[in-house]
Amino acid sequence: MFVKPPSIIKKILPKLTWEVATSKKEIFLTFDDGSIPEVTPNVLKILNKYGVKATFFCVGENVEKYPQTFNSIIANGHAVGNHSYNHLSGWKTKNDEYFQNIEKANTLIHSKLFRPPYGRIKPSQIKYLSNNYLIIMWSVLTYDFSNKISEQQCLSNSITNVVPGSIIVFHDSIKASRNMYYALPLTIEHFLSEGWNFSLFEDI
Repeated sequence: MFVKPPSIIKKILPKLTWEVATSKKEIFLTFDDGSIPEVTPNVLKILNKYGVKATFFCVGENVEKYPQTFNSIIANGHAVGNHSYNHLSGWKTKNDEYFQNIEKANTLIHSKLFRPPYGRIKPSQIKYLSNNYLIIMWSVLTYDFSNKISEQQCLSNSITNVVPGSIIVFHDSIKASRNMYYALPLTIEHFLSEGWNFSLFEDI
């Protein structure tokens, strides 16, 4: 279980954004796999309670099914990114199909931010997509989606691996909700108490 991506991968794939270069106490909170009415509104309530902003990498199929839920993310001042139309793995998908799927999602999401589902993307896909998208990966994977870890381990993952500019991944999905609902507010409280800011990616 790699909470932090191995350094060698970051060196091999330098066109991907793994963290943000900064000396400030700022971190980037992100969510994958929404937006869905069962979970996303609850996440927005937590974020609004603490006055912090996040970036939601949304699945186009969910945006199409639940436009009101998606629009509430934007209405609350958060950023959105593309997570493909139906959560395709780049490793298992032919390039043309992959690119068409992402563009289909973007007719709904309208963002120049993209995160590959599962973090699985081919070098040829990176080369093509980086012409039009800022490809956002992560530096801290909370593993909130895993039923093999406890709520406490999820919290530990999210707070013990952070440095300035870290990109933290949670999921606004039903599968991740048990761990996420526990760890998210405590993560926010921890970093706010230590004077950290939660920043958004500037859309290109």
